[in-house]
Amino acid sequence: MPMLIDRRSFFDCALTLGGASLLSSRLAARQTRDVDNFPWVPTRESLLARFDDPRRHFVFEYYPWYGNEPFNHWQQWGRVPPTDLAGSSMPLLGAYDSRAIAVLEQHARWIADSGVGVVDLSWWGVGSYTDRAISTVMDVMHAHDLKVTFHLEPYGPERAEQLLADVRYLLREYGEKRRWDCFYFNRRADGREGPVFKMFATTLPSDQVDCYGVRQPVAEFVEDSRWRWATDRVHTEFSSTHPDLLILSGDSRHPERVAAAGFDGFANYDPTTATDSWLEAALGASRRGMVFSFNVNPGFDLIERVRGQVAPGECYTPVPFFPTTFHLNWDRSEDRARAARLADARIIETFEQNLWLQTHPWLGNVDAGFFLTYITSFNEWHEGTQFEPMRAPADLTPSERAVGYHNPEDGVYRLRRLAELIGRLVA
Repeated sequence: MPMLIDRRSFFDCALTLGGASLLSSRLAARQTRDVDNFPWVPTRESLLARFDDPRRHFVFEYYPWYGNEPFNHWQQWGRVPPTDLAGSSMPLLGAYDSRAIAVLEQHARWIADSGVGVVDLSWWGVGSYTDRAISTVMDVMHAHDLKVTFHLEPYGPERAEQLLADVRYLLREYGEKRRWDCFYFNRRADGREGPVFKMFATTLPSDQVDCYGVRQPVAEFVEDSRWRWATDRVHTEFSSTHPDLLILSGDSRHPERVAAAGFDGFANYDPTTATDSWLEAALGASRRGMVFSFNVNPGFDLIERVRGQVAPGECYTPVPFFPTTFHLNWDRSEDRARAARLADARIIETFEQNLWLQTHPWLGNVDAGFFLTYITSFNEWHEGTQFEPMRAPADLTPSERAVGYHNPEDGVYRLRRLAELIGRLVA
C-alpha cells in the first residue's frame, strides 16, 4: 500500500531539494538519445506488473467525419474531391467514407496490428454526423477487439451546460444499451475501472491577437467557472457508480486552469508543443492530485486553407510544417524525405517522453495507478498528424500531383514505427 502523504507538500519538497532540476536534466538526456538506449525492459516490466493488458492504455484519436456521395470534410476550404482533398497528403484509401464497412474493417486491422487497443472518437454532439456514425464504427471495432471512448469537441456555445447530458447520453447509448461490449473503461493499477472523456479546446484564452496585430475574441472560450459548474454536476451524479474513477480530461498544459475548471486531469492535444515543457505541466498536475497525459505525434502539417493570392483585407499566415520553423518545398522528393525523417524522430521523442513521465515514481500518475497515452492521430488528414497509410507519390495521378500533396515515398512509415515502439512494451 502506498504511503499516504500530502501530495502538494511532497512535490514542493522535491522541488526545494532540486528534484525538478534533476528531472529536467534527465528529460533533456532522453531527448538526445537513440531509441535503442531508452530503458525499454524496465519500463515494460513496470507496465506489465501494473496492468494486465497495456495495449488498452494506448489510444488512437479517430475521426469518423469523412463521407462521399455526398462528400463530407474532404471538401473543406474550397477543395474539390475526389482529386483535390482537404488534407496535406492523399490517403492510401483515397476520399473514403468513414461509415463504409470495408473502410472501417481496414482501419480496424491497421489499428489492431499497431498494438493500439482503444480508439477515441471525435464527437460533435447528439445527432451530429459523427454521432450517427458511432454504432457502425463500434460494431467493427468490437469485431477486432478494440475498445471505444469519446473526444468531446467544441460543437456549440452551450457545451459546458450540455456536459452532464452529453456524458449521460454517451454512457447510455453506447455503453448500457450495447451491454458495454466495447465501451472503454480505463483500468487502474489496483484493478478498478472507470470511463474517460477527453475534452477539446477547454481552457482557452478569452482573446488572441490576429496576424494584423488586432486583438480578437476566441469563439470557443468558456470561463473556468462555467466549466467548474459543469464538471461538478458530472462528478456529483456519478460519484456513486464511478467514485474517483470517472475521468474528465481537459485539453491544456496549464494545470492551474485545469484544476480551477474542475477537470480530473489533462490530456494535451496540441502536436506542436515542445516536449521540454511537459515536465513542468506534469509536476503541476501531480501537485494538484490530477492525472496527466500527453500525445504521441508526428508533428503538424496543416493544410493550406488559402491557395494562391490572399484576398485583400484577409488575415492569413500559412503554417510551416512542424517540427521545422520554415516552409518546405513539397515538390522536391528531398524535402518530402526530410519531413518524413523529422516526423519519425518526433514520433520516437513524444513516445519516449510520454512513457518516461507517466511511469516516473516521482510524478503523480504512478501513485494514482493511472497510465494513458493518446496518439494524435489515426486520421486527422487536415492537420497532417495521421498515422493512417498514405499513397506513394508514384501512385498519384497527374491531376493529384498537381494539387501538391506531401506524400512520402513510404506511406506506412508512421504506423510501422508506432507498431515497433508499442511492440517493445507489449510483445
